[in-house]
Amino acid sequence: MSFACLQLSSVSRRLFILLFFLAGSGVLQAQFLTQMIDTSTNVGKGILQMYKKFDRIYFTGYMQPQFQVAQEKGVDSWNGGDFAPKSNSRFMLRRGRVRLDYVRMNSNDEISLYFAFQFDGTERGVVIRDFWGRVFENKWHVLNLTTGMFARPFGYEVNLSSGDRETPERGRMSQILMRNERDLGAMISFEPRRKDHPLRNLKIDAGVFNGQGLTASSEYDSYKDFIARAAWRPYPLTKEFFISGGLSYLNGGLFQNTKYTYEIANGNNGKHFLVDSADDNIGRKSPRQYYGADIQLKWKQNNGGSTELRAEYWRGTQTGSAGTSETPTALLNEPYYVRQFDGAFIYLLQNFTKHHQVGVKYDWYDPNTEVEGKEIGEGGNNLNATDIKFSTVTVGYNYIINENVRLMLWYDIIKNESTSVTDYTGDKKDNIFTARLQFKF
Repeated sequence: MSFACLQLSSVSRRLFILLFFLAGSGVLQAQFLTQMIDTSTNVGKGILQMYKKFDRIYFTGYMQPQFQVAQEKGVDSWNGGDFAPKSNSRFMLRRGRVRLDYVRMNSNDEISLYFAFQFDGTERGVVIRDFWGRVFENKWHVLNLTTGMFARPFGYEVNLSSGDRETPERGRMSQILMRNERDLGAMISFEPRRKDHPLRNLKIDAGVFNGQGLTASSEYDSYKDFIARAAWRPYPLTKEFFISGGLSYLNGGLFQNTKYTYEIANGNNGKHFLVDSADDNIGRKSPRQYYGADIQLKWKQNNGGSTELRAEYWRGTQTGSAGTSETPTALLNEPYYVRQFDGAFIYLLQNFTKHHQVGVKYDWYDPNTEVEGKEIGEGGNNLNATDIKFSTVTVGYNYIINENVRLMLWYDIIKNESTSVTDYTGDKKDNIFTARLQFKF
């Protein structure tokens, strides 16, 4: 056995002993005031379950083994990653996560501290997903401070856990612009915890983050992302009809490491990327600004079923490279490309009973709204496959076997606009079928 294996085994034993000790020592006799907790949120449910079971510590987890078939071998995909060049089918462990939540109450049985640690283990390796702490003020019962590694407070879909989401994956736009969803930072939240508070349904988050998320090992410049979201929790317009929604904003940027910046301009031969090569470009802030709006509607039915409609729209400015519109994982030593983008996610879900659910999801991402069609890829305009608009229709069925197991059968119909780029003059054959059995505890 190698030294690395011995070292990992030793670390694993120590971690197990520590978690066992924490779980054992966390059993207290404190009485929990359930009327202070919003059980419509995952955090509220977690706190309530923690005190019902362990008084302080709560373990959860889920595993998502799946089988996929693509139309052709070696297709590029945002549904679990690209297929191998010689393969159009695969088994994979999409996610395998274990989470520990810890809550601390004060002498008045008011929540004062919340801590979460989550890691993801698959055949591709083990990585940390969440590692954050939250402190609550207990004078007005409206504010809390979160710091560490946690989900960015932008949009609805980004913050919907993959363990709760009805479709196998988030939309292409959120995967590209909010890669891995999480970032390192600090956030203050306005979130009334008293049920008699006049703004009980309002939640406002505002935070400062590194900007590159988990795609880089550390911060690589001094510019930070400011992200804010104001959301209205589900509000009953009638006994059967509920509405909720939110507005999101991100203002960030990147340190310009070269003097070359490309932006869209009009020319004699149509729109093209025009280079700005002024020496004073070096060191300036290349822009990243996002705007988002979302709404959720839900109709409850007498037979125990329900219909849900969700819609979310983003637009803004993104700085990337020639080859991708993702936020760079390191300072670029190549030209910076500034693009205007937009996109959306629309869900229609029908729950027939507690066991059966069908759904249709439509999403699109246009990384460069200033160009389209055959303009992309024409000679000399510097436009390429990065600037192509994609849209996806996802249809599927979920069978909720019990509260711990769910079968998911979904088919992605992916369309790209026809351009002058080789391989994208027509629609690529890159549709994907996913069969997933999701376990959770």
